[in-house]
Amino acid sequence: MKKINTQRYIYNFSMAIDAVIANRFRSFLTALGIIFGVGAVIAMLSIGKGAKKEIVDQMKYVGVNNIIITPKTDIDASQTEGDKTMTKKFSRGLTIADAILDIIPTVKQVSPEVDYDVPVVYKDKSGNFKLCGIRKEFFDIFNLKIIEGTNFSDNQMIESTPVCIIGSNVKAKLFPDSEPIGMTIKCGGINLKVIGVIEKIATSGSGQDYGISNYNEGIYAPLLTILLRYKDRTAITSSSFSREETQRVGNNGINIYSSKGDDFETNQLDKIVVNVENTDDIEKTSELLQRMMKRRHSDIDDFEITVPELLLKQEQRTKDIFNIVLGAIASISLIVGGIGIMNIMLASVTERTKEIGTRLAIGAKKKDIIFQFLSEATVISLIGGFIGIILGIIISKLITSFTGILTIVSIGSILISFGVSVTIGILFGYMPAKKAAYQNPVESLRYE
Repeated sequence: MKKINTQRYIYNFSMAIDAVIANRFRSFLTALGIIFGVGAVIAMLSIGKGAKKEIVDQMKYVGVNNIIITPKTDIDASQTEGDKTMTKKFSRGLTIADAILDIIPTVKQVSPEVDYDVPVVYKDKSGNFKLCGIRKEFFDIFNLKIIEGTNFSDNQMIESTPVCIIGSNVKAKLFPDSEPIGMTIKCGGINLKVIGVIEKIATSGSGQDYGISNYNEGIYAPLLTILLRYKDRTAITSSSFSREETQRVGNNGINIYSSKGDDFETNQLDKIVVNVENTDDIEKTSELLQRMMKRRHSDIDDFEITVPELLLKQEQRTKDIFNIVLGAIASISLIVGGIGIMNIMLASVTERTKEIGTRLAIGAKKKDIIFQFLSEATVISLIGGFIGIILGIIISKLITSFTGILTIVSIGSILISFGVSVTIGILFGYMPAKKAAYQNPVESLRYE
């Protein structure tokens, strides 16, 4: 068995280090391609990791297997049939009657919701928050944990008891130095007793596109409490007939009045969330809901059905493709860096022909020369890799600071980038090393 001469390899490696140090500026320029390549790869992978986490978080907070029904704000008043214009039937809008959907076998839970932006006051503290009328199933559907107090009881839901559960931001604003449980807050003219607080939730602004609310800013009360004690848009009052012109209000409530006090349409609810038992049943349940709602609304298309989870998965696929493309582009710079190493090392071999000839003449073997030049290329790649890692982390932090895009630098992305940089150094350094080793010592000593 051949004994490995460790001292010989250490000596060759030390010569490689000496050569890198002696030509430190050239070595740094050689490593620039690796530096920027590694930095770019880490930055791109961190953006991809951050995007994936955002999607996963959004999926968690839209609830698993949810279908969301919302009212449409713009509804055509007429439809054309041949050459005639037919007036559509009256649209009653989205109401509690539409929330009776758990008769569908695939539906697990249903949560109707009504929202109002209201001023909230507690003693000398005040703020504007979202007052939400919900059912107690709401917290299970959206995976919200009540960390203080309790959920609504069945009696509180049925008897429209003036109680509420608040978000973390509401607690921080109104109760910075005290406990909220048992306290009474004034919400838009009605008094509600706080019986619970939900945990702080981190959600991105883009989540609103998929029906994700800012749960931290919410005050949640039983649905009947809001409809009976605060406001029911379908309730007819004297003000309902005092409008002089058509008025439209946004998603918080659609009230369409005529100038002569004719029929008007309202949406009692802002949203109905339907929770499906199994993921495989989402598509067919969505189709069944579409047919049921159409039938209940006299074939008027005054509602919209969306499946947030499917939209988020589609966005995830799009982002994955985008990140793969960006990663591939960033990786090209690593290859360019490797070519740069090969070119500089080839030039170095030419410059050091006499040195190589001298070493071969005094007994150095071809493998010693190969190891020396291969070590130089590897050391340059290692240095470039280390600097590139630092650069990549800095770029990732800057992206988050200046653009708000979440980036996550993982150990995996660092190891992958670093491993690729070392591999490129070895692969692209081998050809110059081999060229140096196979030179004729006599001709090398004559080289001027």
